[in-house]
Amino acid sequence: MNPIKPLLSTRVRSRLFIVLALGALTVLPAVPTLAAGSGTWTLTGSLHVARADSTATLLTGGQVLVVGGGGTSAELYNPATGAWTITGSLHTARYDPSATLLPNGQVLVAGGSGPLASAELYNPATGTWTVTGSMHTARYQHNATLLANGQVLVAGGLDSNYNYLASAELYTP
Repeated sequence: MNPIKPLLSTRVRSRLFIVLALGALTVLPAVPTLAAGSGTWTLTGSLHVARADSTATLLTGGQVLVVGGGGTSAELYNPATGAWTITGSLHTARYDPSATLLPNGQVLVAGGSGPLASAELYNPATGTWTVTGSMHTARYQHNATLLANGQVLVAGGLDSNYNYLASAELYTP
């Protein structure tokens, strides 16, 4: 019998990583993985607007902002109640944009199919959108990542001819 197996939960199993370095055997911390079939799904409230090619962002207060794929509309999901509410409308309809929660609690939404170079900021305190500086390159299906210094790195995506983009740019709030 494996002496380690009884130590592992039947729901969560870990993989042990063993490294041979400089003649010494080292066991690194294991990363837990979920056992097959351990997740469940539960129905919750429905959106007000049918959406595709949208993005969802967890806000500082716990609500979820959903943007894109539904014209200029945006919605907030309250996980405590399972209810959706309409919030302020974007200035530009967006499909496949990026959305990034900024350190100040606002959300930067950039690009989208068209493609678009424009960007907007959502203020959860007021439920309003403000146009902000545009990207140098119009793009959609791109990635956006908040960096430790508060800037947002936008990279890749597609252009209007469905060509992959290798360019990247930084947004400074």
